[in-house]
Amino acid sequence: MSLAPVFAPDARLLILGSWPSPKSWEMGFYYGHPQNRFWPLLARLCGCGVPARLDIAAKRALIERHGLALWDTLADCTITGASDASIRDAVPNDIPALCRRLPIERVVCNGAAAARIYEKYAREAAGIPAIRLPSTSPANAAWSLERLAGAWGAALGPYLVTPG
Repeated sequence: MSLAPVFAPDARLLILGSWPSPKSWEMGFYYGHPQNRFWPLLARLCGCGVPARLDIAAKRALIERHGLALWDTLADCTITGASDASIRDAVPNDIPALCRRLPIERVVCNGAAAARIYEKYAREAAGIPAIRLPSTSPANAAWSLERLAGAWGAALGPYLVTPG
């Protein structure tokens, strides 16, 4: 089964990935590959320091402190390594239930696979269209951190809570 969702109780924005990579499973938390740019990108957009790679508590706090929710589209699947293209036997997470539980107003998907899975299994029941963002995966080397920050910042900016 998938990793549990991480969220602030007042989260208005849900960030969805597809399925944890082998490095994420090894760590037991989202975006565990050392070259994935998710945590540096999110820290940049939130105006805070990048959590240490193995500091799950700091990563969880970053999500919660800034009023976000983070989950994957799949509860289970068959996959080869970290290749989204190899996903078979997809079992979706109950994203609509999470959207009903929280005041989610916007859903963003980290890459094409997450967007396709959300559209196929959850969009209609959730009632919230998703914004497909460029993947933070190291496989998406065509997108620099600067370019990712521009695209992600435009989508997340209005929904980021600034503590204080």
